[in-house]
Amino acid sequence: MVLEIAQIEVKAGHESAFEAGVGRAAELFRRAKGCRGMELQRSVEVPTRYRLMVRWETLENHTVDFRESADFQAWRALVSEHFAAPPQVEHTVLAVQGF
Repeated sequence: MVLEIAQIEVKAGHESAFEAGVGRAAELFRRAKGCRGMELQRSVEVPTRYRLMVRWETLENHTVDFRESADFQAWRALVSEHFAAPPQVEHTVLAVQGF
């Protein structure tokens, strides 16, 4: 399992619209090949900062299958107008399971 973590800074005043766009995009992720779940977390200290976390079966499910799909373009159309800067994306794999 690969966890995609995207840090997204949104324009001040766009928080509600961005969250609504992500909510509408959930179905795009649900039907994406290899996607096993997604969630959006909002920073308490910096309310315009979010972290989108998406669980993928493989890295390629994100970087190839999803990124090259029409659903990726639909995702960006729903949310990109709210970005203050391009998202910072990284992929992680579980190193230690605490409990």
